[in-house]
Amino acid sequence: MPNHRPCRIFGNQDSQALKSIVAEGEVRKSNYRPEIDGLRALAVIAVIVNHINKNAMPSGYLGVDIFFVMSGFVITSSLANHRSESLQDFFLGFYARRLKRLIPALALFTVITSLLICFFNPEPYNELGLAWKGMFGISNLSLYGSATDYFASSTELNPFTHTWSLGVEEQFYLVYPFLIWFSGFGRATVRGESNLLWVTGLLSVASLIGFLYLYQVNQPAAYFLMPPRFWEIGAGSLLFLGLRHPSQLLRWTESLPPLAVAACLVAILWLPLELAVIGTLAVVIATAVMIACLRKGTLMYAVLTNDKITYIGLISYSLYLWHWGILSISRWTIGIRWWSIPVQVALMLALGILSYRYVETPLRRAEWSAMRWKTIGFAISASAGTAGLVIGLQRLPISLYTGEQLELAARGVESLLQKFTLSGTGRAWQGRPCVLTENSEAGKIITSAGCTLGDPDKAKRRVLVLGNSFSAAFVQAFSKLVKRDGYAITITSSWGASPVKGMDNFSAYKEANTYYWEQVAPSLMKDLRRGDLVFLINDLSDLTPAADTGRAQRRRQQFKRGLEELSQELSSKGVHLAVLHGLPFAREANCKPVNAIPQWFRPPGNHCPIPNKEVSLVRRSKLDMILREQERTRKITVVDLFDIFCSRKECTYLGRDGEVLYRDEHSHPSVEAARLSANAIRKALMAQ
Repeated sequence: MPNHRPCRIFGNQDSQALKSIVAEGEVRKSNYRPEIDGLRALAVIAVIVNHINKNAMPSGYLGVDIFFVMSGFVITSSLANHRSESLQDFFLGFYARRLKRLIPALALFTVITSLLICFFNPEPYNELGLAWKGMFGISNLSLYGSATDYFASSTELNPFTHTWSLGVEEQFYLVYPFLIWFSGFGRATVRGESNLLWVTGLLSVASLIGFLYLYQVNQPAAYFLMPPRFWEIGAGSLLFLGLRHPSQLLRWTESLPPLAVAACLVAILWLPLELAVIGTLAVVIATAVMIACLRKGTLMYAVLTNDKITYIGLISYSLYLWHWGILSISRWTIGIRWWSIPVQVALMLALGILSYRYVETPLRRAEWSAMRWKTIGFAISASAGTAGLVIGLQRLPISLYTGEQLELAARGVESLLQKFTLSGTGRAWQGRPCVLTENSEAGKIITSAGCTLGDPDKAKRRVLVLGNSFSAAFVQAFSKLVKRDGYAITITSSWGASPVKGMDNFSAYKEANTYYWEQVAPSLMKDLRRGDLVFLINDLSDLTPAADTGRAQRRRQQFKRGLEELSQELSSKGVHLAVLHGLPFAREANCKPVNAIPQWFRPPGNHCPIPNKEVSLVRRSKLDMILREQERTRKITVVDLFDIFCSRKECTYLGRDGEVLYRDEHSHPSVEAARLSANAIRKALMAQ
């Protein structure tokens, strides 16, 4: 075998565990290898760059995947160096080492950041909920649950989102030591190594198949859950086991030039998001090859062993914890701008260094107790205590918020279900009875009674409003049509519904969407008379994404076809069809309405950046062509409110006179915006 011994690399393992390397079929002791920390530095820098600006390094988030592979490699080598004939000794030793490594820095970060978010977020309940779950390694499960929720809070505004990766690793740690022990590897049995290789290999293949399948049908599961991630950590473990008995392939891999492999690894970090699956596969392979081929006497070794680079690797765990907290708190306060980035990076480094030097390192090296079960108990108690403090903040009877409160008639997604009584008419829109909010409500009976403003029997004209959650946001826009013009407006909604029947629906509300378009809408349309109207109100932003994709093109064609079919069906009955045009792409700002108003902790300027008017109109031009073509042939009426929601060159969360236009970060129009839109909607509908 060539005399280049592969390096032991890790995600979050302490450097003392790196004092062994794999060589010529056996584990041997060695001095600290600085190039290991150099590779850790590459991974954490990639993650930070991506989180500061996704366009700067589109696949920089794959730095986490690099950590997963390295973690599998080093965890296996660490367990190989801590074999025992005693089951109790083996497990207590492993979990004591891991908890001492992870808990102190995480607890400090969680307490400080939880307090900070309370100062700048008037409603930090969701953020604090994720904080205490992160202490128990289950934040990834919580994020998976919210990722399937169309109205989940923005992950970019939550300073604890990044703890999902710790959850994946910690859940892996619950499983893998058992494989090590019961395979016989942890007891150094004759067939232990072979057994572990086969079991880990089979589980990794199954995990990879699961990842590839889930990415097509349930991306949040593929991203956040441990089983579809097992293969990445397993790849590192398999590499360690393979290097103990090198094959011809591994010998060839070791002979590759590290600089070329590093170049490939870095290039992968610039792949576009559309190639996420390919990027994940490639980065896992490239990381494994890098571990195998990295050796002394090469340029790549010299780069990775630079003192400054290796120090970043040493502090990578603390740096990873603090970088996201700083960026998230910044989004609540000063924002992330060209002038703020140097300050934010400096703060990340300062807090990472302080955490590493005064918390992580001394507590990792300290002997918490002579009995390891007590060490584990202390760590669990620290986690529980930290979680208790955070839960206490959640339930605090007074607010720690230091900013100005937002004045909105209604805010938050839940306000879309509020009852609205139209004064002077004796009529009310009941809210929840008129809306499908989840798949379990497929089969719910929705009738015009309780969902109609005005008297349908005496109405000059009836209007049936159909759509996704946006239709419920415009309830207050129809007051004049009812009171002045004698219209009756029936408003219904289905969360996550497609704009028309027959479109692919990728939301978590697929069953509700099918029921809405196949049962609810046809049933309500039966009550319409000649001269009445159907008005479609939807969020159409996903039809014109920033990077036009084949899926978006296909859905636009489905939308066009669905509009034509619906207009023909209605036209045969003498009923006209109106369609709300696309609004500004406010959801892309990942901004809560309170972030849009001036605050003492926020410098002047637009802190909820939305694509400007020119860019937005160019983006929606493909949608515009579809709508205007059908309008020219008198198939539909287009209701365009864009200038109301973007009255200047720059689109913001605020209207011309300072009105807050959105009630939540999901770009649902506010009651104030609905009232601003009333005249334009009235004019368009009465013209038919």
